[in-house]
Amino acid sequence: MAKKQGINIVPLGDRVVVRRESAEETTAGGIVLPDSAQDKPQRGEVVAVGDGYVKSDGDKIALTVQDGDKVIFGSYAGDEIQIGDEELLLLRESDILATF
Repeated sequence: MAKKQGINIVPLGDRVVVRRESAEETTAGGIVLPDSAQDKPQRGEVVAVGDGYVKSDGDKIALTVQDGDKVIFGSYAGDEIQIGDEELLLLRESDILATF
């Protein structure tokens, strides 16, 4: 469960909530990029994790990622959600490509 400023979010099943890293606002040469030219980063930090997969026999398998893990995900993975004043990403664990 993610708690920030009194806001609770509990992802269900194999879902994971990720806080996306902020986009680069300047280039290596010092040029300031407008919002429209900034690429959305494909990395972030896991904020909340669901309770896992349910197999056909009813057993639950816990997810491999945990709160606080740094992850890399696909560019079109998940759904952006607005919780309070914060924009988060809700995705399936299978959309996560790697941890670092």
